[in-house]
Amino acid sequence: MKNKLYYQFIFMFLLISLYGFGQTMQKDMEYLASDKLEGREIGTKGEQTAAKYLAKRFKQIGLEPKGTDGFYQEFSVKPKYNPHAKVQADTSKAIVGKNVIGFINNNAASTVVIGAHFDHLGYGGEGSLSPEEHAIHNGADDNASGVTVMLQLAKWIQGKYTHNNYLFIGFSGEEKGLWGSNWFVKHPTIDLATVNYMLNMDMVGRLDKERKLAVYGTGTSPVWNEILEDIAKKNNVQMISKPSGVGPSDHTSFYLADEPVLHFFTGQHEDYHKPSDDADKINYEGMKTVQSFIEDVIAAVEDKGKLEFTKTKDENSRKAPKYSVTLGVVPDYMFEGPGMRIDGVREDHPAQKAGMQKGDVVIKIDDHEVADMMGYMKVLGMYKKGEKAKVVVKRGEEEITLDVTW
Repeated sequence: MKNKLYYQFIFMFLLISLYGFGQTMQKDMEYLASDKLEGREIGTKGEQTAAKYLAKRFKQIGLEPKGTDGFYQEFSVKPKYNPHAKVQADTSKAIVGKNVIGFINNNAASTVVIGAHFDHLGYGGEGSLSPEEHAIHNGADDNASGVTVMLQLAKWIQGKYTHNNYLFIGFSGEEKGLWGSNWFVKHPTIDLATVNYMLNMDMVGRLDKERKLAVYGTGTSPVWNEILEDIAKKNNVQMISKPSGVGPSDHTSFYLADEPVLHFFTGQHEDYHKPSDDADKINYEGMKTVQSFIEDVIAAVEDKGKLEFTKTKDENSRKAPKYSVTLGVVPDYMFEGPGMRIDGVREDHPAQKAGMQKGDVVIKIDDHEVADMMGYMKVLGMYKKGEKAKVVVKRGEEEITLDVTW
């Protein structure tokens, strides 16, 4: 009788624990994707409210503040002029955003960064796939889902693994062009040389019936291919491996700083960047599967020391504009000077073949001046594949002319 009562107690305890786990996940999701936050666009009251909520949750979980002001790391960016936008941004005024940063200090030599962006599109406008509709874009999948899983990971990892420290970052400004992660990498609140690897979650709330999970960055360290296939089998997911370290989210900023990365994504859908991306369409069981997958990744490399970094042959991201030609570079979205500054050069693309380097500023293509990033994009539309061009870049104080074949 006593044994029966004991096992009944254990069963009920586990059931209540799992129920509470799901409720916490759903509570975080429903708040972050609620109308109260008005789409969490960077520089708005909604983004500030979301940042406060994230800081409060970090504190509840037991993370240490690791921003420049408690949990917060404030940054500002002047928007670029977009000749295609119906309403022009005020380029004289900087947009101020906040990353939210929490830390688990295990007094280890290396630190694992786990991140997800919490900003979205506000009421739509530029970036929306319903551009004529002025409505709150709640961004449940993009990316309240990633933030929610990040919070669950922060709770799960407490006291479990001590070979690394763990830095959790809620990035802002991702939708504008990786602003928050770019800023952090350029203004880190820890020694960037101690970073072991970075894990990023963006749109992980729509795991489908085929259980497809895209994992980007699998080529950024030899260890990833050693462990990921077994982890995919264990979690019963159909993993779509993407070796490139350059992709559609904040992991790109860390890859360009020579850090091994993995980025997790459950797929695009008809509600992407529309007002209909709401919490009632989230697959919570699927999010738990993604979390379990990431937990297994962390466990598998916990005692492997600092991971080896490898460069990858980079691919175009799902958010890249469609042009018939491209240099194959990652623009520096934080650059405010004249021209288009290169923050990364993709392997086997025209820029790399022509000898362009990270830090070069493109100022002219043939007779066309490149005033800024939008000017650069406009010039690209003038060329077709196979054509040749002379591209002038500023490298330090020197202007260099390079021959490019598109």
